[in-house]
Amino acid sequence: MREKWRYAIAGGLAGLANGLFGGGGGSVFVPLLTRYCKLDQRKAFATSVAVILPLCVLSVAVYFLRGGLDVMAALPYLIGGAAGGWAGGKWFKGVKMPWLKRAFGLLLIYGGVRSFL
Repeated sequence: MREKWRYAIAGGLAGLANGLFGGGGGSVFVPLLTRYCKLDQRKAFATSVAVILPLCVLSVAVYFLRGGLDVMAALPYLIGGAAGGWAGGKWFKGVKMPWLKRAFGLLLIYGGVRSFL
């Protein structure tokens, strides 16, 4: 029972980040899943994708209903993101974990630096 609360809290924090920042829940969720919920790294990445999708759909609905979404401006990113997501999903199993962790870490650092500039 206690583990379910940990999972719910981790999901809540990911959803909060997703709603506040328009995405980025995965950057919060993967470290929570590995450290707080004790999932191995590869399962944490895959679980994050599975959980973030519905959170993103919910966030899109909220932004859309509040008039903050330009669907036509988002369309090219959606197409590119779908292609990148498909390619990443295909390559995921073949990438060695140390490289995947480094790439994720660099992405987090890049995002953090860009947030301050």
